[in-house]
Formats: sequence, C-alpha cells, structure tokens
Amino acid sequence: QVQLVESGGGLVQAGGSLRLSCAASGRTISRSAMGWFRQAPGKEREFVAAISWNGGSTYYVDSVKGRFTISRDNAKKTVYLQMNSLNAEDTAVYYCAADRDRTFSTARSYLTAALHYDYWGQGTQVTVSS
Repeated sequence: QVQLVESGGGLVQAGGSLRLSCAASGRTISRSAMGWFRQAPGKEREFVAAISWNGGSTYYVDSVKGRFTISRDNAKKTVYLQMNSLNAEDTAVYYCAADRDRTFSTARSYLTAALHYDYWGQGTQVTVSS
C-alpha cells in the first residue's frame, strides 16, 4: 500500500506561483509512475501532469505546458508540481496519484489516464484570484 499526502496548495493571485508536493509513505514509489490530476467545481477530473517511474518521460495537458513542471525525488519519496503563471482556470483541487509499478510504462497513453493509477491522495485546494 502507498499513502499519498498533498501539500502546498493555497490562495494566490493570477500570475503567481505555487509548488505542490506529494509525499508518499508505505511502500516505495521509486518504480511507480506518478501523476497530478485536478478537479474544478462542476467539472470532471482532468489530467494535469505525469512523470514516468524513472523520471525520463513527462507529460502535460496542453493548458499547462510551459507553465507547470513535474519532478520527483525518489530518495524523499516525494513528487512535485511547480506551477507558474497561474490563472483563474487553474483553480481546482489537485490530486496526486501513483500506479502500482506493474508495467513500467513510459507511454503517454498510460501515464495520462486516471484509470491506470491505483493510489490517490486526498487533494489540495489551489485557488487563483483574478
């Protein structure tokens, strides 16, 4: 089992930055693909960013490319999401997710699909004021 706890959310003005952290406990995540998803009020959960188990592949939803950066520190069992140039459309609850290191896939189709993730955090609220 893996437990995931997100932190770093909050209220920020448009154009500002936040760095989200996802700390894992329990079994190692060094072989797990990790993803960030978000859900805005009244909307479905959407993929935001993902990083492969070895850190060699990263993917982003088009709306955050060039503004968000996902990274991981396996020694600290932590995944980060650096968010810059935030705008009101980024307001959402952000969730961290990990897969069960079954496939070691680096494919975009795998890492960007929520159904491939087995463990989820409780989420952290990000609110961007315009």
